[in-house]
This record gives sequence, C-alpha cells and structure tokens, in this order.
Amino acid sequence: VQLQASGGGLVQAGGTLRLSCAASGRAVSRNVISWFRQAPGKQRELVAAISSGGITNYAESVKGRFTISRDNAKNTVYLQMSNLKPEDTAVYYCAAAAAPRSFTYAQEYTYWGQGTQVTVSS
Repeated sequence: VQLQASGGGLVQAGGTLRLSCAASGRAVSRNVISWFRQAPGKQRELVAAISSGGITNYAESVKGRFTISRDNAKNTVYLQMSNLKPEDTAVYYCAAAAAPRSFTYAQEYTYWGQGTQVTVSS
C-alpha cells in the first residue's frame, strides 16, 4: 500500500482543515487506516483510526472536534479537523495496517504516508 497525505497548512485557532490520505495498491476498506501526529520533541501519537468495518477510534484530546471518514470509491481516508487549537500543531501522518493488535501503537502499522504539516496559530 502506498499512502499520500495532503491538506495540511497554517490556520488560526478555531479554524478547520481537512486532511486526505489517498491510497494505492490495496483498498482502504480492507485495512485499518489511522492518522498519527508528531509535534517537535514529542512522541508520535494516534489521533484517529477507522477499521475495515468502519469502527472509529479517537484520541481523547480530539474527540468532538475531529472526524475520520472513508470514501471507498476514491480509496481515500479523510480527517476533518474543526475548532483547531495551537496544541494540534504537528506533522500528521496517515498509516495502514491489515490487522493491528492495537490501533494505538505506531509500530503495529506497516505502511506510512509522508506526513503533512499542520500549524495552528493562536
């Protein structure tokens, strides 16, 4: 699976962005697709995940503000981010795994996109 992340940018606090993760080589519907983020000096952390069955999982810090979704026809997973905060500033990565033991751990994911920078100004 090859993943291409896009949609990052600079936005003011309270604003919105939509990230896209376009996949090739394998259907997104057959994988767990997740968004992780990594801020400078911090570990990579799970933001949101969507399973092959459509079950979603979110980090507590983004619940109610971010929504992960999937368009099987376009083989793309989206992360809609609303009410953005400066602490959301990070490089965002999409990742895919066929059957991770846990959504949470980055080492469970086999395929990674290149990352897209999200910067939220106060």
